[in-house]
Amino acid sequence: MQSRPARAALIAVLVLSLWQGASPSRAQQQSAPPAFDLVITNARVVDGAGNPWFRADVAVKDGRIARVGRVAPAEGRRVIDARNRIVAPGFIDVHAHTEDIYGQPEAENFVRMGVTSLVTGNCGGSVVEVGKFLDRIKETPLAVNLATLIGHNSVRREVFGSANRAPTPEELEKMRALVEQAMRDGAVGLSTGLIYVPGVYAKTDEVLELARVAARHGGLYATHMRSEGLNVAEAIRESIEIGEKAGLPVEISHFKVSAKKLWGTSSTTLGLVRDARARGLSITVDQYAYTASSTSLDSRLPEWLLEGGREEGKKRLDDPAQRTRVVSEMKAGLKRSGFKDYSHAMVASYRAKPEYNGKSIAEITKLGRGKSDVGSQIEQILEMYSAGGAQMVYHSMSEEDVRRIMREPFTMIASDAGVRRFGEGVPHPRGYGNNARVLGLYVRDLRLVTLEDAVRKMTSLPAQTFSLRDRGLVREGMAADLVIFDEAKVSDPSTFDKPHQYAVGFDYVIVNGAAVIDDGKLTGERPGVALRR
Repeated sequence: MQSRPARAALIAVLVLSLWQGASPSRAQQQSAPPAFDLVITNARVVDGAGNPWFRADVAVKDGRIARVGRVAPAEGRRVIDARNRIVAPGFIDVHAHTEDIYGQPEAENFVRMGVTSLVTGNCGGSVVEVGKFLDRIKETPLAVNLATLIGHNSVRREVFGSANRAPTPEELEKMRALVEQAMRDGAVGLSTGLIYVPGVYAKTDEVLELARVAARHGGLYATHMRSEGLNVAEAIRESIEIGEKAGLPVEISHFKVSAKKLWGTSSTTLGLVRDARARGLSITVDQYAYTASSTSLDSRLPEWLLEGGREEGKKRLDDPAQRTRVVSEMKAGLKRSGFKDYSHAMVASYRAKPEYNGKSIAEITKLGRGKSDVGSQIEQILEMYSAGGAQMVYHSMSEEDVRRIMREPFTMIASDAGVRRFGEGVPHPRGYGNNARVLGLYVRDLRLVTLEDAVRKMTSLPAQTFSLRDRGLVREGMAADLVIFDEAKVSDPSTFDKPHQYAVGFDYVIVNGAAVIDDGKLTGERPGVALRR
């Protein structure tokens, strides 16, 4: 029989051997793979919800945020030290024009200002075959995530061209069917551009019928309204009416006051939105952070002139009586808006004469015609229209209104820009600097809005509005779309005179867990996915 000390020694040996068998050796521990693909340490996290920033580490695994809290650097296959940096959700630009993005899949102007997701198809213009468009990402991967609206103008043109009339019952049914298919294929809603041909010819009831189709599929109504100038209040009321009658959320694009006579009245226009929200309508607006807009030269011409396309318009201009009518209407419209001439209208891109790029209509008229009167400026515009038209920048807003709109809790930040070809034309700087301008000028320098609220306007509010349910927050389980930036250095060097300059201050931009900007450098990675409703 064993003694008590012997039995105790035997038990100790057995326990030790069991523990050694159950516990990995040091060599085994060293060979175990890291728990996470990426660990971001020492971060000041602005989570996108509007909460005050907090200190945390962020871990990423398989394209998802796996942990927010304390994470040991050794747990990450890669570690980024975000000391003295902000970590935020990737920015969601809900008003883009990027139907051509597959030709420039790295979308460098967007990712360099922190944008990780785009919503295209705005202002009534989109692809009609939404399914094919979104599926192209499988063949041509993108650096950003991509969603699209279905555009009313595109649907109308597909069915009966650019005629200035209401659709027949049969044509309206075809339009409904196209919207129905687009929504089934993943469109996030219906968009309109009611100052553009052919949408300008549509009555409210036509738009309402298509909005009801989008509503059945949980989509929203995003609108470039019928007016942003003298009749802006009436246009807002029409937008609200469509949302309330169709039973779907409303998103008013690039909210502004563009008639000089009405500068300062944004308190009134915002009040219409607040009143609709008080009645229970889910209505939001988006805004770019500049006092200039950008759209076509054609938008300044009478809508009846544009019916049937450019060739038909040129025929009308050949008729002296109709040309006289055009000039008269344009003079009257300019006077009503409060502008003395077209000095505020700058050419961004004019293919017929690229040397005009960057100059105002007033300057071009003086150079080409030796005259400066309004009548001569209008003749210059008509000549440019006949030669193919131009993309323009219009300095038509007040800083007071821009700031008032930005402070509203229901305002999102969006660029209204496309993928830029570096060095081509003299485009609006918003396509290079919009998000950076908000963070640098309006948050840091002017303190108009807080950092946390500005980030919310670029992340969770867009995600919530467009039903992008796994984006817009730094939360466990969400898609790992993240930006790491220096709030002291972020800025927008792009200007109206020299727009081709990328935003600065964004050190890392991560899309679905992969870095597309890494330590300030474009990586060439293209991890974007299609975002369907």
